[in-house]
Amino acid sequence: MKKRDFLKISGLSMLGSSFTATAAPKKTIPHVQTFNMCGYAAPKIDTVRIGYLGIGNRGAGALKRIVHLENVEVKALCDIRPERVALAADAFKGTNHQPEAYSGHADAWKKVCERPDIDLIYICTPWNLHAPMALYAMEQGKHVAVEIPAATTAEDCWKLVETSERTKKHCMMLENCCYDFFELLTLNMARQGFFGEVVHVEGAYIHDILDSFLDTSKRYDLWRLKENQRNGNLYPTHGLGPVAQILDINRGDKMDYLVSVSTADFMLTPRVHTLASTSADFAPFAGKSFRGNMNTTTIRTAKGKTIMLQHDVSSPRPYSRLHLVSGTKATAQKYPLEGPQEKGRISKGHEWMSADEYAELEKKYQPEIVKRIGELAKKVGGHGGMDFLMDWRLIDCLRNGLPLDQDVYDAASWSVIAPLTEQSVSNRSASVDIPDFTAGAWKTNRPVDISMAQGGTTKVKS
Repeated sequence: MKKRDFLKISGLSMLGSSFTATAAPKKTIPHVQTFNMCGYAAPKIDTVRIGYLGIGNRGAGALKRIVHLENVEVKALCDIRPERVALAADAFKGTNHQPEAYSGHADAWKKVCERPDIDLIYICTPWNLHAPMALYAMEQGKHVAVEIPAATTAEDCWKLVETSERTKKHCMMLENCCYDFFELLTLNMARQGFFGEVVHVEGAYIHDILDSFLDTSKRYDLWRLKENQRNGNLYPTHGLGPVAQILDINRGDKMDYLVSVSTADFMLTPRVHTLASTSADFAPFAGKSFRGNMNTTTIRTAKGKTIMLQHDVSSPRPYSRLHLVSGTKATAQKYPLEGPQEKGRISKGHEWMSADEYAELEKKYQPEIVKRIGELAKKVGGHGGMDFLMDWRLIDCLRNGLPLDQDVYDAASWSVIAPLTEQSVSNRSASVDIPDFTAGAWKTNRPVDISMAQGGTTKVKS
């Protein structure tokens, strides 16, 4: 063979092998939808009876909020730590709630799910328990509200979808950022065409919580540190959830594929290794590596729109969820929080509107849910009120037999981003296909309804 021909053939061979290395993996075997949970209205439940699994930081906060709602009865509290259950039970003294305590055993939570006098299982445990608990609860005939992420593997995301469809039980991921005030405002503005065609959105979770990873008094079994041995965007839903609703993901459009890249880790690994040399709690982490400081992920939708997500929980940076909506007529952005436009910014050109112009738009496009209970939510609290709005809306939908704002397809498609980014990062940022958990129903599913034309009957206690 002539040298020139050899170089030509070998060059093409090398080029082909490089494409093979970065090609997206084969798509998941198509899912046959047995029942469409999008828009599903379960039978009405006048008084919603709840069992809580996990009484840590998020669980304890949820209990403080629920006592402000009428037509709710807390039947059970469960945590592997007896002291957490005892402490939580004290919060119900003087109320009409008399929850039974479950603790001291790794499977105690199953007894809660098996109770016939419970309608809703509210899950606030470490991430690895979310999917197993949600699946078991639905199998026992319970609706599920599960903290983020709903699952940490693509396989478990599929199991959640299949189980919810088969049992006709709701599986809502508790993505509270969808109920923050600016996010609700921009969703309503998008619904009414203010932005024109939304072509690009951005979201993030940039939060310096490095110290809390390493606090053995706050993190049971250092579970959050263990999770951060995975390298990708491990916490995508705070930024993704609100913008996914704006883009009508699973309801007119779908996420098609992603690419993801992470920096090296310049913070967590050296800190943990230092602790491992002096502390028995951290000794098992000696020599282990952790996720990079910053992960940046880009997603393209079936309709050609793009989503940019970022995740950094170890760098010394100001908090940001970077809620940005860019359309053909206008743009909105929240974060950084500073100056007279701290609540958010709106623009129809090169400059942000004035505070007075923003106030006029806010008044015009304020969603009904905020008009009705926004001020009450701020008083009750929970990240400025958005947690209470989320809980109130969930209970009100269950009581009135209305579809939930977030269904199992949202829980699965928003959660699956984490393991898919791990796959992309580990393969030199190769593109990875995002499964269609709706089995094609996204083409006809209707967008999230925030008009509150129905419901709104659940009262708030003073």
